[in-house]
Amino acid sequence: MKKVSLILMLAVFVMSAQAQKKKKADDVKAIMDMCGCYEVEFNFAETFSPVEDYEFHDNYRSGALEYVFPVEESKDKIVLQHLLVIGDTMIIKHWRQDWLYENTDLYTFQKDNTWKYQELAKNDVKGQWTQKVYQVDDGPRYEGSATWVHVDGKSYWEAKSDAPLPRREFSKRDDYNVMARENRHEITEYGWLHEQDNQKVLRQDGDDKVLASEKGWNTYTKMDDDKCKVAVEWWAKNQAYWADVRAVWDELFASKSTVKIKKKVDNKVLFMPLFELQDKLLGADYDSEKAQDEIKAVIQKYLNSEQRLSLN
Repeated sequence: MKKVSLILMLAVFVMSAQAQKKKKADDVKAIMDMCGCYEVEFNFAETFSPVEDYEFHDNYRSGALEYVFPVEESKDKIVLQHLLVIGDTMIIKHWRQDWLYENTDLYTFQKDNTWKYQELAKNDVKGQWTQKVYQVDDGPRYEGSATWVHVDGKSYWEAKSDAPLPRREFSKRDDYNVMARENRHEITEYGWLHEQDNQKVLRQDGDDKVLASEKGWNTYTKMDDDKCKVAVEWWAKNQAYWADVRAVWDELFASKSTVKIKKKVDNKVLFMPLFELQDKLLGADYDSEKAQDEIKAVIQKYLNSEQRLSLN
């Protein structure tokens, strides 16, 4: 009887391990299915407000051609970069999303351009993927952990995260300071969908006041990769610099200290001097060590005085 029980236990263990392996492979496929050349439509609408005299803002609608591709792949990490394609020659580096398997380290947004380190319990993230979303300057934006779901022919992931104001409202509004986001990424027949159910929150002294709810519906429709060929060529020329920018940020995040970023220095937001530095440094004689020192010098100006980046 003992021998039979051991065999059954072993069989259950093997079947469970195989199921977990297949599940992770399905997760990876779903994440990688977000790669490619896409026609993107961005749609946002305020839907409800608990504030009696709230004045609803106009709906937002925009579109772009966007190239999404992996810049890093390993067993438990996939880094996807987004590039906007404008016309036949112009490229704008857009947002970045990192996917980490069973990750326990988060930087959670508080308010006023401040992020705090949070450690999750290993049991709480078993089988989950963290999505870490970064600004165009590769600085922090928002992070959340959840399980990819594959059921009834659907593959989707959804999680809640606090975030700073979106770029479409960053310079236009100051009546709220936190976007409480509920993000859903779903793989579709046409490409993928980024669905959002957000709340615009005024956070003061630990008290949250919801001003309005918002619906986001962003569709990524797959196009022929040739339409994004210019983005592939641009990244080949610029990828070394942005790898160094990521390395500098990673050093800062590894400290696990609170990150607070100034909105402007010399009347410029952070991405401006970083983009200018890219144009200055890139060339045949590109020196990664020298570049990281100059990148650190730029980012340091935007950090609070308690945070210091080490020079090479």
